[in-house]
Amino acid sequence: MRRPGVSSLLGLLISIVSLAAVAWWISRQDAPRLPDSTQGWAWLALAAAVIACNFVLRGLRWHGIMRHAGVLHRQRDAIGLTTVGYMGNNVLPARGGELLKIGLLGTRTPARHREVLGTVVAERVLDAAVLGALFVALTWAGVKGSRGEGGSATAVAAVLAAGALALIVYVQLRRRGRFERFATTVRPVAGALKLFIRPAGIPLAVLSLLIWTLDGASFMLMAKSLGVGLDLLPALAVVVLASLAAAVPAAPGYLGTFDAAMVVGLNAVDVTGGNAVSLLLMARFLYFIPVTFVGLGVLVFGYRGLRRSAPVAVDARFATRSSQ
Repeated sequence: MRRPGVSSLLGLLISIVSLAAVAWWISRQDAPRLPDSTQGWAWLALAAAVIACNFVLRGLRWHGIMRHAGVLHRQRDAIGLTTVGYMGNNVLPARGGELLKIGLLGTRTPARHREVLGTVVAERVLDAAVLGALFVALTWAGVKGSRGEGGSATAVAAVLAAGALALIVYVQLRRRGRFERFATTVRPVAGALKLFIRPAGIPLAVLSLLIWTLDGASFMLMAKSLGVGLDLLPALAVVVLASLAAAVPAAPGYLGTFDAAMVVGLNAVDVTGGNAVSLLLMARFLYFIPVTFVGLGVLVFGYRGLRRSAPVAVDARFATRSSQ
């Protein structure tokens, strides 16, 4: 039996410490509550609907990335396997959901697994870049929930600028014939990353910005369901902070790290006591539980579990568009 790696053990330790801290904090707050009116439940239902639409948008974004990378696939696979990926990330260690969707799509496309991996890497890079840019913008704009993070925002801005500069330098050197061996080695994986130096990447970056803004809107609606006044930008600041915490090694579902960052963000926007506990539990449930069950259903009924299926034919017209 394969023993857990150092990163897995470190993630588990971080989750245990973070959960202990969150549990201690919850024990000192008022009891959580649910919406106490029909209107409140309606706002909560709207928040759930926005979250569901956002997962569809994430699937469409992956579909767009794969189209531009020339990975032949069906749109419904991109959307369905996106939910499978999130399900896997919520129950498996080390972002196992990403491996699940790569493996399953690999049986339904003529593209190599490394090419599919490249599209997933492009997704994660897009998310990281947009989250970093939002964190910097919200902090420098002085939005409640991001104030006092000037040093961190400056560091993130420096990392983003350094990454952009490194990409520009690499592209210029490649045009002069440098790094040929390195380029040949990484080409199957890095093909999708060419989006970041092409105009086609702009709409996908805008779509990523919309996705994260809608996540902020869904959190604002959760607060509204409890009668807590929380504007869009402070709600977005809380979501961005909690999402950035997902980069910290942790147990499946970002257990502990997401929750601790959410608590810090809620206190920064002056949501405290039982209201903060209620919003934390709502966010943990709505962002993680429904997509886990949907992804499991898609895996079992749409892809016959983990059994290998025969490759699925892709529409020739789509193949022509993708290769252009």
